[in-house]
Amino acid sequence: MRMGTQSRQYSFAASAIPLTLLAVFVVLSVSQPANALPAFARKYGLRCSACHESWPMLNYFGQKFKDNGYQLMNDRDAPIWQNASYWPITLRMTPFWSRESTSKAAVDTAPTGEQRMTTTGFNLSGLDILTGGTLEKNFSFLLVPSADEEGAFHFESVNVRFDNLFKSPWLNVKVGKFELDSFISEKRTLTLSESGGEFQLFHFIPVGDGNIFGQVGDNQIGAEWMGHSGNDRTRLSAAVFSSTDGNVDVPYGQNSYTGFFAGSQAFSTGKLGVQRIGGYAMYGVAPTTYLTSGGVPLPGSGIGNKSFSRVGFEGLFYLGPHLDFQVFTQHGEDSAWFGACYGEIMAGTCPDTNNNTTGILPAGARNPTWNGAFVETHYVYSPQLTIFQRSEWVRMSQQAFATNPSNLGDIDNYVVGYRYNPFMTSRAGFAFHNEYSWIRQRGTSPVTGTDLSSNSLLLGFDFDF
Repeated sequence: MRMGTQSRQYSFAASAIPLTLLAVFVVLSVSQPANALPAFARKYGLRCSACHESWPMLNYFGQKFKDNGYQLMNDRDAPIWQNASYWPITLRMTPFWSRESTSKAAVDTAPTGEQRMTTTGFNLSGLDILTGGTLEKNFSFLLVPSADEEGAFHFESVNVRFDNLFKSPWLNVKVGKFELDSFISEKRTLTLSESGGEFQLFHFIPVGDGNIFGQVGDNQIGAEWMGHSGNDRTRLSAAVFSSTDGNVDVPYGQNSYTGFFAGSQAFSTGKLGVQRIGGYAMYGVAPTTYLTSGGVPLPGSGIGNKSFSRVGFEGLFYLGPHLDFQVFTQHGEDSAWFGACYGEIMAGTCPDTNNNTTGILPAGARNPTWNGAFVETHYVYSPQLTIFQRSEWVRMSQQAFATNPSNLGDIDNYVVGYRYNPFMTSRAGFAFHNEYSWIRQRGTSPVTGTDLSSNSLLLGFDFDF
């Protein structure tokens, strides 16, 4: 969970900035036809509404296109048939103005050691460079080098996929670094703000827990089988990957793996639209014991694997051509070893002294468990204008230690906003994005251990080319 931590006085000039940006928005908001997202629009010449409910969020046809390995299953899929001027790359970045506020930050001069901190200013998001498509018919790839706002690069996605093996849509194999197969995708979320840009359930870790390896929202390195019916109504997948949370060079244990299994079924409800329901299960083990040199844990030396699991339901429901909502639930459980802050000691999540060399659990340690859900609603007034909200809750059902407050780490998160696309051509996309989010986590303020809350107001220009 991300919390804003910087502060300055909120001046009259700063408060006028949102009005200025809104005025700019009005000038730009001349209605024009909307076309497709650039990377594949330049190849197929489709309108944006063909694949996207509101870019970057996919609709049913867009999900089918993705499941087919970025293919329409016609002669134009193979690179040999592509126009030589086609450039299969999209660049995406978001300059924005925001107001970030956190209720309690550690401050030396505050009587309690904590005080509210608020900052406003202009900023930039990170950069995504996306290229994907086919190397040959039924040989697909996706490559996404990404940089944070300071220009430090990493590889968000790097994978190749063998499509329709033995001419069957049920046999597709992907190898590399990829997003786990939830049809509710955090990589294509409409929310961007500091306090609401990510799904909390996709990254939830109990307070004091040492297991970073069960985050559904992080891309993982491994292999995936995925199969679907010809009309994509039925989807099944199974993936196995190293328990490294997507980090390269196997920095934890060489013999720790996680499996992720998902399935869903879509069905038509007439004028309401095509509904989809499904479920997922994630089961894995990760190390809690490391060899050390001079007291420092050695990369790749992890043993003493302990287990964790995440299971839940997901659904996408349409209530006509303009209104839909997503539902996602999770029941999570970690080994008591993780709950006692054993596991990730390489990067300092837990102290080096928490190295499971004795095989004896701390007294009173239990498996931490929790339940959570979110509902995200989209009102698509037109392909150009989408209004959205998300309400998310996480509740601990059992703490790692009975001495912890029963609600320690519970999360409430609320987001509301809209995206307006004054234009989107086959060469570029542009969206005016306005969003407010608020998040609270119980008992996590840095000094007093009371509730910590943050809120974000973001006015941004999200563009790709």
